[in-house]
Amino acid sequence: MAPALTVIVSLAGLYLLWSIAASLWPSRAFPHPNQVWAVLVQDTLNGELPYNLAITLARVIAAFVVAMVIGSVIGILLGTHRRADQFFNPWVVLFLNIPALVIIVLAYIWFGLNEVAAIGAVAVNKIPNVVVTMREGARALDPRYAEMAKVYRFSAYDRLRHILLPQLQPYFAASARTGIALIWKIVLVVELLGRSNGVGFQIHLYFQLFDVAAILAYTLAFVAVMLFIELLMVQPFERYATRWRRRAA
Repeated sequence: MAPALTVIVSLAGLYLLWSIAASLWPSRAFPHPNQVWAVLVQDTLNGELPYNLAITLARVIAAFVVAMVIGSVIGILLGTHRRADQFFNPWVVLFLNIPALVIIVLAYIWFGLNEVAAIGAVAVNKIPNVVVTMREGARALDPRYAEMAKVYRFSAYDRLRHILLPQLQPYFAASARTGIALIWKIVLVVELLGRSNGVGFQIHLYFQLFDVAAILAYTLAFVAVMLFIELLMVQPFERYATRWRRRAA
């Protein structure tokens, strides 16, 4: 069976199972998928859904870029400098284990209910994970390439482009993939706690109204967007970054 047909059949099976369950247990807390679809269409037509999706996606992208840049720089520095790694390793472990909710609350208390605090809180939650991944990549660098670059007197730019980045591409890809999966979940919590727009805020609003159909509509819409990014951007980049590896037969 073709992959596209498999996906269609799988989603049709999910829809059928959901419809049967909603029919057997009619309740406002468990709406029929047609109700969810009606809310999805209505909020799309009136502009509410696209607007809030765009706001949340912008926050996801901003936090992702900040976390990847800062985390990658720190991780590469720690992976290539043993003494610095020994000194800062406890810091990395500490930030890895601080709950995301604590960082979000502190960011809002210290910096106010604004975009800088929101995006910064999300980035801080992700940076330690990027640091750990990129540190392992820096530790795995082949020293023979560095010696070759020294012999042939590569410039700093050539070292970065031809020596460092090609070896670190798989680690960048891994960080990016896990980063997207983690960041969009934290962004929803950030919006729920301290923003006045976005998917997280809308979910919180509909929770207060006990509108489960709207909650599911916004959730499924945003998950669909993130799956679209995963399938059309993240996975192709990961395959490109690891194209040199031998594929299983």
